[in-house]
Amino acid sequence: MKYPFREYHLFQLLSEYEAAQLPMDVSIHNYFRTHKALGSGDRRFIAETAYGMLRWKGLLEALTTQCDWPGLFAAWRSLDSRSSEELKKLPLATQVSCPQILWDWLCNSHGEARAEELCRASNTQAPTTIRANRMKTDRDTLLKRLAHEHDVEACPDSPSGIRFRQRANFFQLPEFKEGLFEVQDAGSQLLADLVAAEPGQKVLDFCAGSGGKTLAFAHRLCGQGQIYLHDVRRHALYEARKRLKRAGIQNAQLLWEDAPQHSKLKKKMDWVLVDAPCSGTGTLRRNPDMKWRYTEATLRDLCALQR
Repeated sequence: MKYPFREYHLFQLLSEYEAAQLPMDVSIHNYFRTHKALGSGDRRFIAETAYGMLRWKGLLEALTTQCDWPGLFAAWRSLDSRSSEELKKLPLATQVSCPQILWDWLCNSHGEARAEELCRASNTQAPTTIRANRMKTDRDTLLKRLAHEHDVEACPDSPSGIRFRQRANFFQLPEFKEGLFEVQDAGSQLLADLVAAEPGQKVLDFCAGSGGKTLAFAHRLCGQGQIYLHDVRRHALYEARKRLKRAGIQNAQLLWEDAPQHSKLKKKMDWVLVDAPCSGTGTLRRNPDMKWRYTEATLRDLCALQR
């Protein structure tokens, strides 16, 4: 069957995502990189629709007998015309498009009402929040500069946060290239604020990933003292190295999993930040594809890794 231009590329993207089992944001990046003829409007439609369909995939599957991507897209387009009475006949987990295993976990931990609230919130588009790099600027100065060309506001949850009320290609902004900000959710910013390190102290970010939390608290040391970043994933530390350089942080050292310095650093730290490997459920609003990959084994393996 021949589909309209945008729908054809939407279905191609979703099929490639499903086959490769890569995160949706990576799949979108790869697809757009190899299909440069797609205009900005096409890309926006494809990306927003793909994310919307993944958020509501469980509900869409219950509303159609044709569960391939074209069938789910047809169900997606019909959502607004569905009556509330029709939807209320479905199980609550299906209404909020939550996999049963994840729904059971949420209900056991928070109760059904709170679980429903969390699921409905995760099915809305997340705002994009950045963090001003206080090694190079402050929030008010950066906010005024960005406001000349963007619809932005101070984030009420974080003293360094700025929220964009519109889409933007952040990584192409001159302010990003100058290292004046990093894209970081307000929750992660608040976690990093718990590290009240002082100049001259030693800090270990033990599950550092690509260094987002280190970047958030590094200004507290004023370039004095030492920060150590450790992670079992080398590719994450390679990314952290690039981010540290762009941010202008020079008192940070990467620690590989097999680094000989480990034993020498025992009992030498003033602060140790451990953001242990987790389920990732806190990022479902931004990464809705993750919820369809949870299994009993997922939770069991994560608990073993944390221990």
